[in-house]
Amino acid sequence: MGSGGDGRRSLIPEASPASPGILPATIPRVDVLGVRISAINPQMALDEIERWIVTPEPHYVCVTGVHGVMESQRDRELREIHNGSGLTTPDGMPMVWAGRRAGAHWMKRVYGPELMLLLCQRAAERGWTSYFYGGKDDIPELLSQRLTARFPGLRVVGTESPPFRALTSEEDEAIVARINAAKPDLLWIGLSTPKQERWMASHAGRSSAPVTLGVGAAFDIHAGVLRQAPPWVRRVGLEWLYRLYREPRRLWRRYLSNNPRFVLAIARRPPRLV
Repeated sequence: MGSGGDGRRSLIPEASPASPGILPATIPRVDVLGVRISAINPQMALDEIERWIVTPEPHYVCVTGVHGVMESQRDRELREIHNGSGLTTPDGMPMVWAGRRAGAHWMKRVYGPELMLLLCQRAAERGWTSYFYGGKDDIPELLSQRLTARFPGLRVVGTESPPFRALTSEEDEAIVARINAAKPDLLWIGLSTPKQERWMASHAGRSSAPVTLGVGAAFDIHAGVLRQAPPWVRRVGLEWLYRLYREPRRLWRRYLSNNPRFVLAIARRPPRLV
């Protein structure tokens, strides 16, 4: 990890050495049960997103683990949304293990809450602007306050918590108008899966933001209202168990159904680079 000029430890990992054959010239994907996960690591994700902003070249980013992959088995449209993204990051360690099994040895986890911190640090350095859309009442505002305190120079140009119901076309148009008037470089969506993926796909071409990212629980985590699993739990791929312990009523069906089915499906259909 590098250090900034003020002596603080940088969140952004050092770039990988440019040795021939170590990293691909373009970003391939790993087919995991039909969902094409980007074969990336955090540095690659940061550099690709910066390229979109500089170009500008608008894309949306999905952060996807076992839940997103298994939901995509039942929902073809959701699978196509993942596969039409600019990046579909390996949000969980099972996606990293699948990628490495397929030959993408450079892959590392690109976890939504960590990606948010890395990008906010780079945004503060580059002068990029952010807009936070999603979460319960007051969460986007609290998120903005905490992130701007953590990253001096981070510019937030808008926050909005939408109602927990289907929007009318007039309401949706008004939201798009507010976002476009604010002209964010980074449009952050915190609506949970699969709602945020559907939102990003349906608003592609309507929002003028060069980068739209669906980061779900990162809103609550960085607003300080949801506890994050300890780093060692995240490293060994047991965050799902920690979250199940914390929220059993809400998550038991997701994890105790999806995880065994995922393991069996992967055994029958191994991941492959595409």
